[in-house]
Amino acid sequence: MFDVLIQGFRNAKERFQGIREINEENISDVLRDIRVALLEADVEYNVVKKFLDRVKEKSLGEKVLTQVAHDGVKYKVTPGEHFVKLCHDELVDLMGGDSTGITLDPKGVTSVMMVGLHGSGKTTTAAKIANLLVKQNRKPMLVAADIYRPAAISQLKVLGERLSLPVFHMENTRPPILCREALKKASETGSDVVIYDTAGRLAIDNELMLELEAVKSETSPKNILLVVDAMIGQDAVRTASEFNRRLGITGVVLTKMDGDARGGAALSVREVTGRPIVYVGTGETLDKLEEFRAEGVASRVLGFGDVVGLVKDFEAVVDEKQAEEDALKMLKGEFTLLHFLDQIKAIKKMGSVRDLMEKLPMFSEMMPKEAMVDDNAILRIEAIIQSMTPKERMKPDSIDESRAKRIAKGSGRAVNEVFDLIKKFQVMQQVMKRVGQSPGLLSKIPGFREMLQFQKMKGMDVSEFMGSDFAEERKKSVMKVFDKERRRRREKLAKLARKKQRRKR
Repeated sequence: MFDVLIQGFRNAKERFQGIREINEENISDVLRDIRVALLEADVEYNVVKKFLDRVKEKSLGEKVLTQVAHDGVKYKVTPGEHFVKLCHDELVDLMGGDSTGITLDPKGVTSVMMVGLHGSGKTTTAAKIANLLVKQNRKPMLVAADIYRPAAISQLKVLGERLSLPVFHMENTRPPILCREALKKASETGSDVVIYDTAGRLAIDNELMLELEAVKSETSPKNILLVVDAMIGQDAVRTASEFNRRLGITGVVLTKMDGDARGGAALSVREVTGRPIVYVGTGETLDKLEEFRAEGVASRVLGFGDVVGLVKDFEAVVDEKQAEEDALKMLKGEFTLLHFLDQIKAIKKMGSVRDLMEKLPMFSEMMPKEAMVDDNAILRIEAIIQSMTPKERMKPDSIDESRAKRIAKGSGRAVNEVFDLIKKFQVMQQVMKRVGQSPGLLSKIPGFREMLQFQKMKGMDVSEFMGSDFAEERKKSVMKVFDKERRRRREKLAKLARKKQRRKR
């Protein structure tokens, strides 16, 4: 999602390599790269200008410490690292810090008013918030107050049934009165949170705003959440500004953050409205709603991943006890294709593979710029494994040519893909067993260095695991490094030869 921003900040960081101090001259090129990246990501122009002004002021106005101490250990800090830290802090401040969720009344009924334009995902988001509240031991009630779109009422009722939650609606009743009656009903039935799914429009108009103001007057909601499609960029900012002016929103929910959104809305909304981003929608299903983490977004934009977000993703879909048992089996070399299939299913629940990979630290540095992570690769692997018998999953060594043909036919894949998967799985088994026999090995591995074990053990290029695009780009990058080193050595030898000639003279 943040590809444009990640690339822009990567370019900016590269400009600081070899620079000993930050000054007016060298920072101008860096800020230009960041400005272009922010504008291409559809961040609002005035937001970009203010952000860059603050970064420049702090970069030139603060003394760069050459050393910092952490837990009694001193570390050297370069001007580039100091600049990145400033950018990180400013990005977090720009987005308003981490979300604290919605404001819940400790006594009585809490009202949550959902507002937004058509197509922003307002109805689904109302159900997602209700689902989140159920997990917090709350008793929410959904209110179908969009009387102009019959499909919205039906949709909310279906979602309510799926969550086993009450959905309130009254025929031939104006939304302000309907919402007022829903609040009374909630008090009578023991619901402690009422979520109003109000009407929307294709564009903001005065009639819509007057109706929403009347709903607000009748229900006095503690929370007025504006639902915004993150993919509309700067239009999201204009929409948020007008809703905030008329209704005084308390927070923003950004939907479709798992799509092709360039991230501009996430960086702009809070600066323009002064209201925080409360939740982000990361998928179609009702469990795909997360509390917004500015720290995680800033880290991802700067190419450092989001480990906390990744751990939360795992915790949501993985059974902790089972995960520990699987880890022990992996380290003992007892891990089978059956366990591997279970892990693939868990990964699928977590969403896009690309999105998960981006949360890994330094992912953007390790992956070539043009390389693609193919989400369909998981589906292909799953299809092959599911076409095997339970015995074949336990003992893939038993798969011969005839069995491979049957598996390939059942999964719609080629025979060589079946053998490739088995080969790669066996390599993974051996590597993990070797790590298990030498636990100290892990302490010496920052990131993915253990993957090099594959090359030593099987003579196989590790990039094969990442797809042909990655393999090709990796070869190119290796050749670039090789050529650069070869040129450097030639220049060094030529320099030494010239010195010798001068001495002889």
